[in-house]
Amino acid sequence: SSSVEQQLEAITENAEDSETEDDSFVQSMRQYLKNPINLSTADINSLQELSIFSAIQIQQLVSYRRMLGGFISIYELQSIPGFDLALIEKIRPYITVSIPQTLTVALSERMKGGTHTLLTRVSQVLEKSKGYLLDPARVNNYYPGASQKWLLRYQYQFKNLLQYGMVGEKDAGEQFLRGAQKNGFDFYSAHFFVRNMGVIRSLAVGDFTINLGQGLTQWQSLAFKKSSEAINTKRQLAVLRPYHSAGEINFHRGIGITLAKNKMEGTAFLSYKKIDANFVSDSLTKEDYISSFQSSGLHRTSAEAKDKGVQRQFAMGGNLSYSSNQFHIGINGIQYQFSLPIKKSADPYNLYTLSGKTLGNYSIDYSYGYRNTHFFGEAAFTNTLDKAFVNGLIVSADPKVDLSILYRNISKSYQSLYANAFTESASPNNEKGLYAGMSIRPTVAWRIDGYADFYQFPWLKYQVNAPTNGKDYLLQILYKPSKQLEMYIRYRTESKCKNFNPDNYILSPVLAMPRQNIRTHINFKINPAITFRTRVEMVWFAHQQVAAQTGLLTFADAIVKPMMKRYSGSIRLQYFETEGYDSRLYAYENDVLYSFSIPVFYDRGFRYYLNFNYGITRSITCWLRWAQTIYKDKVAIGSGLDEIRGNKKTEIKLQFQFQF
Repeated sequence: SSSVEQQLEAITENAEDSETEDDSFVQSMRQYLKNPINLSTADINSLQELSIFSAIQIQQLVSYRRMLGGFISIYELQSIPGFDLALIEKIRPYITVSIPQTLTVALSERMKGGTHTLLTRVSQVLEKSKGYLLDPARVNNYYPGASQKWLLRYQYQFKNLLQYGMVGEKDAGEQFLRGAQKNGFDFYSAHFFVRNMGVIRSLAVGDFTINLGQGLTQWQSLAFKKSSEAINTKRQLAVLRPYHSAGEINFHRGIGITLAKNKMEGTAFLSYKKIDANFVSDSLTKEDYISSFQSSGLHRTSAEAKDKGVQRQFAMGGNLSYSSNQFHIGINGIQYQFSLPIKKSADPYNLYTLSGKTLGNYSIDYSYGYRNTHFFGEAAFTNTLDKAFVNGLIVSADPKVDLSILYRNISKSYQSLYANAFTESASPNNEKGLYAGMSIRPTVAWRIDGYADFYQFPWLKYQVNAPTNGKDYLLQILYKPSKQLEMYIRYRTESKCKNFNPDNYILSPVLAMPRQNIRTHINFKINPAITFRTRVEMVWFAHQQVAAQTGLLTFADAIVKPMMKRYSGSIRLQYFETEGYDSRLYAYENDVLYSFSIPVFYDRGFRYYLNFNYGITRSITCWLRWAQTIYKDKVAIGSGLDEIRGNKKTEIKLQFQFQF
């Protein structure tokens, strides 16, 4: 949907243009298409896992079901406050309202009745970058591996009750079965995960993710932040989840278990893994230490290969919680031990950063729902008593009006790993802020969403040499008069401070740099088989200032999905023009199954892509993607070893899936 695409675009922008390789969200939604959630029996954890309902909608659904029992028809959902036709249409593919059945599925049946899936994907940029063209006999810093990126994934799944599998991945430029990667793929992942076996709510062996509270101490699964879904401010997922993606950072490796009895639930886990880091050996002090963690997952050059797995990380922790119909409270804790001490550079912005060989994060999270309100929050602290707080309130003020307020106060010395709270910064640290969102549905066809966020950073940040503050506003008006037509217009303005020193002063001035976006987007279903989509977006950065830039992006899509046919496809034609990186723009792109792309666009050029999908047999399906960007007035694309001579960048991707 357009709302999910906007949320994914916001994640990429917030993560400084780093696209996530965590496709677990897409995989889980595909699984719900095959095995819909039964709303007559689903518990709160299952409803949260769907990642569509807001906290207040879950609260209203459970209250309605408790009073009147299971559902007879899907359209009975309209009787629940906050459930309109638009929401019902959105969730319809992923749910059912069948008659409840009490059925215990033995482990032996789970092992036999599921589906085996083997997926392989290879992609390549056709133009050779500098890293592949340098002479390895004279230069150590080059890419010795092939330019293809390769993913291989096997998975067995029985509904959502049992799954196991493994993943192997090689990035472009990494070697395979030789050199630094003599064991084949550069990255391997394996998991075994079972749910609902008596008091065992979930058991994980191998790779898994841990999600605690509101993300102040730990949140390793995909989590959305500010977007047009202005009310969805609460983090809500199961504590323990399987990990089966190609990202090499955000997961634990070991064993985890969740036990549940009546209203009590407890999770415990142990993890040991090697992680990438910059290793420093000080010849003067004879001290070995880590100067920073590496999060790219790339091991192409000799320098990158030396950083692979240098740091050893042991982690243990868990959660103990009590939940009733309206009330929840949980105690969370996680403790890290590292083999090498962490010692960041002496820059002022690093004064309060993580250091040493240990880190502990502990918190209490809580929520309480009463009628049309839902209060939630988390209070966290570290082993050095540095504190962090997040508190939020969601109110259904009227059947057509929802409101959300969230306050966060995170000290400048608070540190955490793999955390992801609802904050302006990518990680919860050095931030105070107040967020207010609204969603108004005046009629069936219209919806108005908006938010205002005011925040401050009490200490310095990277490339920001002073304490600063900022503000962010968004307003979106959506019009959907029928299933065939959806259109929205979105306006966003943000003012954030950064260093600006074109005259090379000794002390860099820190200035507020306003940024304004306006976007119009139209989806039109021409007939059941063909959908047309178009967007026009403009940006103004630092308007009427010395650093002023403007940008424009426009595209047109055609998506073809004929009924009862083996093939489908899509095509996009796009033009973009910006005056620099600060006026960059983002656009979600359709891709092969379980993959999506959100490139960042700046400078001037054209882009197009074609996707084609064909079901060869019932069990074998293939996907093909061709994407090319053509820049105007450029002789080189990229920088460093990734620099491509010329003005074109072309990517081809081929994927096969076998199911048996």
